[in-house]
Amino acid sequence: MGKDINNDNSFMIRFRSSIILMAVAITAMVFGKYVLFAVIALITMIGLMELYRVVGVNKSKAGAVGYVIAALYFIYQAFTNFIMPEINIGDFMQHTVLFNIWTNALLIIIALLLILVLAVYVLTFPKYNSEQITMVVFGFFYVVMPLMYIFQTRQLSGGEYAVWLIFIGSWGSDTMAYVVGRKLGKTKIAPKLSPKKSLEGLIGGIIGAALIGVIFAIIFKSQLEESFSNPILLFGLTGAIGSVVSQIGDMAASAIKRNKGIKDYGTLIPGHGGILDRFDSVIFIAPIVYFMITVFA
Repeated sequence: MGKDINNDNSFMIRFRSSIILMAVAITAMVFGKYVLFAVIALITMIGLMELYRVVGVNKSKAGAVGYVIAALYFIYQAFTNFIMPEINIGDFMQHTVLFNIWTNALLIIIALLLILVLAVYVLTFPKYNSEQITMVVFGFFYVVMPLMYIFQTRQLSGGEYAVWLIFIGSWGSDTMAYVVGRKLGKTKIAPKLSPKKSLEGLIGGIIGAALIGVIFAIIFKSQLEESFSNPILLFGLTGAIGSVVSQIGDMAASAIKRNKGIKDYGTLIPGHGGILDRFDSVIFIAPIVYFMITVFA
């Protein structure tokens, strides 16, 4: 009896959190631009902090380097998406130094990350071990850059619709995989890492995400045809591929937690854990959706 009550309470906590998350996601996606950019920047910094906390650098000089580089990346993206469209590119190109800095900004940011974090490593030796320093660099490529693809996808032609493929391939796939796996799951695919994940659930997630993508495209077919030549095929295929990548991302996040002996990355979202616990698959799928939309639209 007590166990059932605990399960019910746990479900309600997760359900309420899911509703709030969905409301925030819908609001950010609908408004787009500055609102979405600000939300992405916020969850990225929280996610980065959660990842750094796993190896104990979230409140350190090494971690500070990661936060500063993330902020520089946000400034670069803000300049590219909000300021550059308003500038006469011909006039800007005349400022050779500034133009060259902007065109090579991403490489400069990555180089700064490597130089600064190694400088901290050397100058404070032996305060940090190699795993901690590696995690600071890894965080930029694992959290900062991938999450920004949500915003970049929203900025594309037809992006107000295409951006939902990220969540269809992530949360939609996760739901379908859970339902199918619970009913039909027998063949374990990674028993030591995720004992409850099955091949049947994985396939169910892929098919489910593809179907949701197709249904979504059918519902908004007239709007989507303004930007995409064959939206039904594109959205169905992107949903399926996104599901595969999403489930790999989910298990990769689980592997990191298993290695460090933790259940969740954080406690920010009741019933779900931290930002990385809820966005672990979104991190992987966002760049894939952006790629699919830009290449095959």
